[in-house]
Amino acid sequence: MIHRSEKINGFFINFYSSQISSNFLQHYVKDNMINIFIGYDSRETVAFHVCISSIIRQSKLPLSITPLSLNNLSIYKESHSDGSNQFIYSRFLVPHLMNYKGWALFIDGDMLVRSDISELWSLRDESKAIMCVHHNYKTKSAKKYLGSINEDYPRKNWSSVVLWNCSHPENKILSPGYIENSTGKQLHRFTWLQDDLIGKLPIEWNWLPDEFGSNLEAKLLHYTLGTPCFKDYANTPMASEWHKEQTLINYCEE
Repeated sequence: MIHRSEKINGFFINFYSSQISSNFLQHYVKDNMINIFIGYDSRETVAFHVCISSIIRQSKLPLSITPLSLNNLSIYKESHSDGSNQFIYSRFLVPHLMNYKGWALFIDGDMLVRSDISELWSLRDESKAIMCVHHNYKTKSAKKYLGSINEDYPRKNWSSVVLWNCSHPENKILSPGYIENSTGKQLHRFTWLQDDLIGKLPIEWNWLPDEFGSNLEAKLLHYTLGTPCFKDYANTPMASEWHKEQTLINYCEE
C-alpha cells in the first residue's frame, strides 16, 4: 500500500514507508543542493539580506547559504590593507571551506538575483576550474561607495560571481596561508590557473547596471559602484528592483 505521494520537480513519487521517504529525500537534497557563499560587509548589512531574499524567493532547488564574514573565519587572518569591501580576499577561501570537494557559487553581497539561481548552477562544466563572466570594460567612475577608489585593471569584476569547481586539482593551492600572502593582482586575475581552465558565463549573470545601464534580460544585477541602500546610489539604473526586494524582506503577514 502506498504510504503517500509527493510531487518533486514535476514528478509524482510514491513512498511506501516513512524510512524510504526519508532516505529518498536525504539523497535528493544532497544531490541537488546549491552551495552558495555570499560576501558579507557589516557596512551594508541590508545588501546581504536583500541578496539572499532574491535568491531564496526564486530558487527551485534546495540552498545552502554561507555568509563570508571575517569574524566567522578563524582559519584566516586578513593581512591585506587594500580593497573596498570586507570580503575582497576571503572569497578565495571557498574551495578550502568546501574541503576541496564538489561545486560552490560565490557572489558579492551587493547583488540582486532576478531569475532562478539553479539556471546558473546548471552551467557548471567539469573541465573548468572556475567559471565567471569575462568582463572587459573601463569604469565610468573613479570613486565608488563610501569614497573608495575605483580603479581599472585587467579582469575587473571577474571574481565577483564565480562558479568554483572545488574538486579541481589546480584549486588545491588556495589554502588560507596562500591567500593571506598573495596580492590582489594574483588572486583577482586567477593567475594560478591557465586561461583555458577559466570558463565563461553569460554576461546576464553579472550585469552591472550602474556601469552598463538597464537590461531587462539580466539575470543577476551587480551594483558594483554602490548598492541602492547608499543615498548616493539610491536612484542608480534598476535600483527600483532592489528597493522592492528590500520591502519584501520586511514583510510580515498579519
